[in-house]
Amino acid sequence: MQIDIQARSFTLTKALRKYAELKLKSSLSGCKERFQRVVVRLSDINGPRGGDDKHCHIQVVLPGMPDVIIEDTENDMYAAIDKATHRASLAVTRKVARKKSFHRHSLPLRTHLMV
Repeated sequence: MQIDIQARSFTLTKALRKYAELKLKSSLSGCKERFQRVVVRLSDINGPRGGDDKHCHIQVVLPGMPDVIIEDTENDMYAAIDKATHRASLAVTRKVARKKSFHRHSLPLRTHLMV
């Protein structure tokens, strides 16, 4: 699993990077063979002014399917990562299941004639 974590408008600490990686690995572990990479962009929208401005953007690249993009903004960066990774897990699972269901129903039926 290739994970790319980027910080915008603040310095990414080792602890925050490790936390984001662990949350992604645990929440996406059930379907990790289904995607190529994950891009995470963390940003502090308001800077030192504070408020609900910690933003987590997650992009999961799925082969042969549109990317799953999840965004969440919270007062705390850890909370934003928690919510976004949870929602990303649900969205990826749902999209993969939908594709499996579509392929199962789109296969041609084969009939065998008994003579």
